[in-house]
Amino acid sequence: MRSLCCSVLLLCCGTVLSAEKPNIVFILADDLGVTDIGAFNPQTFYETPRLNRLAEEGMRFTSAYTAGNVCSPTRYSIMAGKYPARGVTNYLAGTMSQRFEPAALNLFMPLEEKTLGDAFKAAGYRTAYIGKWHLGDMNEYGPQKQGFDVVSGDARFLAPEYEKIKFADHPPISWDDPTLIETLTARLSEDALTVLDAFNTMDNTVNSTKEKKPFLLYLSYYQVHVPLGASDKYVEPYRKKKAEQGLEDDDAKDFIDEEQAHLTDAARKTRVRQNHVVYGGMVSQCDECVGQILDKLDELGLCDNTIVVFMTDNGGLSTAEGSPTSNLPFRAGKGWNYEGGIRGPLIIRYPKSVKPNTVCEVPVITTDFYPTLLDLAGIPMEPQQHLDGISFAPLLRGEKKDLPLRNLFWHYPHYSNQGGFPSSAVRRGDYKLIQRLEDGRVHLYNLKNDIGERNDLADKIPEKVAELRTILFDWYKETGARFLEPKEGRIPWRPKL
Repeated sequence: MRSLCCSVLLLCCGTVLSAEKPNIVFILADDLGVTDIGAFNPQTFYETPRLNRLAEEGMRFTSAYTAGNVCSPTRYSIMAGKYPARGVTNYLAGTMSQRFEPAALNLFMPLEEKTLGDAFKAAGYRTAYIGKWHLGDMNEYGPQKQGFDVVSGDARFLAPEYEKIKFADHPPISWDDPTLIETLTARLSEDALTVLDAFNTMDNTVNSTKEKKPFLLYLSYYQVHVPLGASDKYVEPYRKKKAEQGLEDDDAKDFIDEEQAHLTDAARKTRVRQNHVVYGGMVSQCDECVGQILDKLDELGLCDNTIVVFMTDNGGLSTAEGSPTSNLPFRAGKGWNYEGGIRGPLIIRYPKSVKPNTVCEVPVITTDFYPTLLDLAGIPMEPQQHLDGISFAPLLRGEKKDLPLRNLFWHYPHYSNQGGFPSSAVRRGDYKLIQRLEDGRVHLYNLKNDIGERNDLADKIPEKVAELRTILFDWYKETGARFLEPKEGRIPWRPKL
């Protein structure tokens, strides 16, 4: 019904963008877990009607991965089409040390990268970046220097062609404000709506005829990142829901003890029950803001020719920093290379190519976005740039039901705020190997039979361990991966390459 409404709007509205190239709205949430959304987890404690609706109108991916288990590495993988091991391996300024020193960390995405923004700008698109960047200093390495002509968020920038765009002025926010993230997220939505209106009314002279340019709008929310906080408008419904369901605040029931993460640590606690009312309010506001963007596309008659992508930058926060959500049945969460830290709620809607309410179980990863979006837009590939991703557009179009068997990789040679241990991982088919970087221990799991990664098969299938370690070590060499550094005379494990 919604697709039909979009088509009617397109016929009735004279402000339709060129049918030659699709518009793209890429929405990235921050720390939102895959099991936080009803479309992926019908038993979730949180209410996500707009995201559920988006999933009903498009395709949801049940095995979508972030290339990093924290924010900046995944953001790099989307923008550059490369694995974080080649560039940005931790959130910027993440230099925590424990038994060993972390690997050397790049503090920005190099300007030499031809980013997603660069590629679409070169193809004639209007480009806008709204929200959290976290890929380097905004003045020296911000999105305005990486292919985006309209920028609002950590800083604001308008290329000369777009100087008439007027963003609302906002008073400063205190970091002590408990609704800080809520306020920031609302402002970003407001700015995104301003950009959509502006792009829809602007035209460009092409061969003496006026034709609207297609656009790429990249909207990067702060929700649902800490500090945890939400106004009563969003929290009160969850207080009532919690009371109606008879849920209690009982730490003993909400958490379980996990393994000893580091060589010097005690066991970690992982949340195993969703009942955090403030976090629920944050999820609801994120959902509401996505709905505002979808409604604006409808209002402007743009939905039929717009690709909408929704994803997160890493798994839900479940082991530290407030531990507000549970990622079960997936293990652990943000900051870990277990499935709970790297699975994401990927949804893509594109009425022209994607059948509504479809599900894809094929593993894809955030390095794939770059070539996939180029493919869908009919823009030539950039194989020397997005060399770690492949286009999964054939899955979206229904042309194929699978992709060639390939290896997926993760590399986190750091200590995280969430307690995760430094590690690498490789998935091939149903098997996933996790390589610890402190002492060289390995874990092997069959994800088909053990999605919770509780049954370690490393001692039972040594030939599979050897196979995957060889693949991983070859990848180390290919990407120039960095590793933990010595500390106080202690030498960490290093692969023999």
